[in-house]
Amino acid sequence: MKSFVSAIFAAFVVFSFSAIGQAPAAAAPPVTSAESPEIRDLQKVENNWSNALNQRDQYGLELVLSPLFVNVSSTGDITSRNQQVVALINQEDKTASTDMHVVTVRMLGDVAVANGTYSYTHKVNGAPIEERGIFTHVFQRVHGNWVCLNAQRTLLRETSAAKNKSKAKADSKAELPFHIPLFSKGDKSDKQ
Repeated sequence: MKSFVSAIFAAFVVFSFSAIGQAPAAAAPPVTSAESPEIRDLQKVENNWSNALNQRDQYGLELVLSPLFVNVSSTGDITSRNQQVVALINQEDKTASTDMHVVTVRMLGDVAVANGTYSYTHKVNGAPIEERGIFTHVFQRVHGNWVCLNAQRTLLRETSAAKNKSKAKADSKAELPFHIPLFSKGDKSDKQ
């Protein structure tokens, strides 16, 4: 009898592990393609948002941002929808402009997560500056319209990276653009 119970238990264990191996994995939310209707829809919302910022349109901005909106800027400042509207109204730089482009969208029912790129042109001490970066915006469909609940931006430091790259090219004695430290001729000091 003991061997019969052991055999049944062993069969159960083997069957359980084989069934686990064949079980479908939890499906990740699909990422949309560049021509998907979701990207087109959310790009329209991003365009409305950019237009509201560029035209200093308080009402247009309020239509795009949820009352629960939280923004994390590229510098780490956290603001609410009301603070965004006040900043728009009090903005001294009337030449500032924003442009946003959606790259991917993940749909989660009535919630969408959009990732993309942005550029923000403004003046600092009278000199024009263009900031480029990436964003993540979380939208919720409310009464058939998309409103942004959360936004986070990350600044790309291409200007300093480009400076470092050109300096590295000038300082490097490597023959190829790619080299492995300690194994490349360009890393050996001439002072030996």
